Amino acid sequence: MRAWVRVGCLLFSSAAAVWAQGQASGTPEDFVRTHYAKFEYRIPMRDGAKMFAAVYLPKVGAFNDAGPYPFLMTKTPYSCPPYGVDKYPARLGTNDLLMKSGYIFVCEDARGRNASEGVFQEMNPHIDEKKSNKDVDESSDMYDTVEFLLKNVPNNNGKVGIMGISYPGFYTSASIIDSHPAIKAASPQAPMTDLFFNDDGYHGGAFMLGANYGFYRGFRPQKNPLIPTGGPGAGFDRAPSSKENPDTYVMLLEAGATGNLDKGKEYLNGENGLFHDQVMHTTYDDYWQKRDLSRHMKNVHAATMEVGGWFDAEDLSGPFKTFHAIDKYNPGAVNTIVVGPWTHGGWARTDGDRLGDVTFNAKTSLFYREKIEAPFLEHYLKGVQGAPLPKAYVFETGTNVWKTYDAWPPKPAVAKTLYFHAGGGLSFDAPTEKAGVDEYVSDPAHPVPFVGYPTDTVPQRYMADDQRFAATRPDVLVYESAPLTEDVTIVGPVRPKLKIASTGTDADFVVKLIDVYPYDYPNPPGTDAGNKRIVGAAPVVMGGYQQLVRGEPMRAKFRDSWEKPTPLTPGKVTSVNGEMPDINHTFRAGHRIMVQLQSSWFPLVDRNPQTFTEIPMAKPEQFVKATESVYRNAEAASGVEVMVMPQP
Repeated sequence: MRAWVRVGCLLFSSAAAVWAQGQASGTPEDFVRTHYAKFEYRIPMRDGAKMFAAVYLPKVGAFNDAGPYPFLMTKTPYSCPPYGVDKYPARLGTNDLLMKSGYIFVCEDARGRNASEGVFQEMNPHIDEKKSNKDVDESSDMYDTVEFLLKNVPNNNGKVGIMGISYPGFYTSASIIDSHPAIKAASPQAPMTDLFFNDDGYHGGAFMLGANYGFYRGFRPQKNPLIPTGGPGAGFDRAPSSKENPDTYVMLLEAGATGNLDKGKEYLNGENGLFHDQVMHTTYDDYWQKRDLSRHMKNVHAATMEVGGWFDAEDLSGPFKTFHAIDKYNPGAVNTIVVGPWTHGGWARTDGDRLGDVTFNAKTSLFYREKIEAPFLEHYLKGVQGAPLPKAYVFETGTNVWKTYDAWPPKPAVAKTLYFHAGGGLSFDAPTEKAGVDEYVSDPAHPVPFVGYPTDTVPQRYMADDQRFAATRPDVLVYESAPLTEDVTIVGPVRPKLKIASTGTDADFVVKLIDVYPYDYPNPPGTDAGNKRIVGAAPVVMGGYQQLVRGEPMRAKFRDSWEKPTPLTPGKVTSVNGEMPDINHTFRAGHRIMVQLQSSWFPLVDRNPQTFTEIPMAKPEQFVKATESVYRNAEAASGVEVMVMPQP
């Protein structure tokens, strides 16, 4: 949902991706206009509200396939531009193969957004028992939309497919609960599923500050229906200002407690209730629980394909939670998960061959669109025969190969723990020493940055960035294995298990799993390393590169309950356990496995004042230094539990 809105630029996960304004590669400029006829409808819902939908119908004779055609829909809170029956986008959908194959493309404004009537609710909660026509949700709205389209749009084959990325991914998932029988295929892609648990809002109980504040500066309540102007990014672009430091580390640190961003006149000034709800609901209360879509994924009758990216900074957990929920509540359903080496929506708008300094040796996004996505939809919507998808179709980073499994996580994986040892050691052997402990001082006035360079955004590349900048800080513990003698492949969720003590009454523990490259790892071609006459950009030195594989915060006050946090007792040893989103990564022979441990990750995550309090309302004097102790002995061992695949 929330791509941080950069000053003067938009990294937007929205209908903009589905109804892209960019020109499709190798496609004539007027392809959509010459091949599709456009219609606009106000579709009545059962409660009387009308939803706006733009419909693009293949023209007679425009395609070798004369029809009838299936519908391919997306639903979005971000707009369906351009508005007006005589105005056409440069392309339809995220996959040129589908646009050129011939579908009835439909984009519908979500209830209460843009040209649709009704009241918008953040992640509109599903209603399991609808007692009257006034009980409406995304499932009922989609049911009514499909009924209307089938009856009013000519030359359709009676089949409907739904897909969407991020917030439109949520609408895709919500639309197939108690689904209309005409919905034959659905692909929730990076779907928002449970905002409090590792999607956009909170990770490990900590608020994802940078992305959320940036998003809600542009995503605001509307007085709808309205016809938006300026395209899907209108309201998000923010020109540089002499009054605002573009370095978000500095700007958000100066803001103080997160509640100031909500109410402060120089920030949101109390004018965005959507942001207020996010920042002020700091526990897993009823607000979040009723928005956990995974517990409602029942009566799904469509074939489903969940899609995600290993480096999705916003909705990494959503595809997995949706996948497992559909399996749980719909035994025997056709349901598969596809995960590649992608950022948020990267499979739809990049080649997928690299992220920052890390390369994947193939254009993985092109492979996905041609070999996975298009065949899936062509089969279930047009009856084109092909091999069925495996249960899990996943890219293995490190080795850079696609793998298929009949379950996720793969059944052969075995749980092992990477234990912390004296001298910064890390191994699968449990510690034997009797009194091992490491300490550092965490100062919320000088938090550990999440990237090693100034930035005015949350750059998507941070998910695989070099961590050498953090390893040298005195408030970061580093544990590193010896060079591996054989490949180690880790799959599935990563579970930190710490024994800690603190001089404060609350604390964060950020755990980062890192792949350390050998010192002789080759630099990219053309790198000017070793040459003192460097006058351009700093060269990328890959020898010793510390690639982030997965990193997550854990807020200690939630160690026993997400609903009822409790303070730490200063000096008392206690357990802090967590679960990080899944990975599928091979640490190659000759590489090292590293774990970094710290107590801040700013401004990606809000600062913990290290005083037990309501963090958004924390007072300046409550932000205090604390000494954090991490135990690594036989009686109190700390480490990271991982699932390891057997090597062939």
